[in-house]
Amino acid sequence: MTQSSQLIQSARRTIRLEAKAVGQLSARIDGAFVRACELILTSRGRVVVAGIGKSGHIGRKIAATLASTGTAAFFVHPAEACHGDMGMMTRDDLVLALSHSGTTSEILTLLPLIKRLGLPLISMTGNPGSPLALAATVNLDASISQEACPLNLAPTASTTVALVLGDALAIALLEARGFTAEDFAFSHPGGALGRRLLLKVENIMHTGAQLPVVQRQTTLREALLVMSRQGLGMAIVLEADGRLAGIFTDGDLRRALDRGLDVQSTPMETIMTVHGKTVGPENLAAEALKIMEDHKISALVVTDAGDHPIGALNMHDLLRAGVM
Repeated sequence: MTQSSQLIQSARRTIRLEAKAVGQLSARIDGAFVRACELILTSRGRVVVAGIGKSGHIGRKIAATLASTGTAAFFVHPAEACHGDMGMMTRDDLVLALSHSGTTSEILTLLPLIKRLGLPLISMTGNPGSPLALAATVNLDASISQEACPLNLAPTASTTVALVLGDALAIALLEARGFTAEDFAFSHPGGALGRRLLLKVENIMHTGAQLPVVQRQTTLREALLVMSRQGLGMAIVLEADGRLAGIFTDGDLRRALDRGLDVQSTPMETIMTVHGKTVGPENLAAEALKIMEDHKISALVVTDAGDHPIGALNMHDLLRAGVM
């Protein structure tokens, strides 16, 4: 067997064993899982996640996932907790402790302190008969039949199972709380999702003197000067009372030139797109993007409740804002 074949075979074996371990986990989602969720949902404090070594790495990720999906949580290193970080915990908090063996000394050292504070303890172990599991208010069974490591030593399948169990916990809590996409965006204001779900049209639209406004009788030549000066690739055509009459875009210009129309004398009302698509200032920028994509246009007029133009935006504005 070539080295390439051996590498592929090893990788597939690892994936197969870890997938099997995760598949076996599903059958162990039972009343203990429900009890763990109920403890967290009724807690007035935060979930304090603790673990050491590879379990610590998984614990950090679980804490981060909980925090970003509506469950206040943070990670504490058990060794640091023994040297002052226990002070980060309050009597309203709850502890989620990870240890595959259930015998990690640094975590067991914390048990009397956790009990003294009266904190509920959820353990996640691969040994339901371990000291940690037996001391816990509820134990989540993360046991496996075999590590993916051929020596059955390096944490591989066990850490995958713990990670998946943590994700299952976070998502069950998310759904129980009615956590929404907008709630998620508030936890990720700097990310792409946050920008899509929080940014409104009024935050990025051009207003006031920036608007390329013309009247119905404005000639094409005059409108082109306005469009060129404002650089939005459009002209907003107004009725006499200030309401929106229509819109004229770069695309309309190409069609007008193809028809051989006189640039000097043609009025906007004869070549504009009547009224055109609009959006409100309170709409999400992502909604404006969808309107543009659905109708294959590159600019929108922003109107108020009386259909008066108060702003404008184009694809470039959405791109700069990180909405697309």
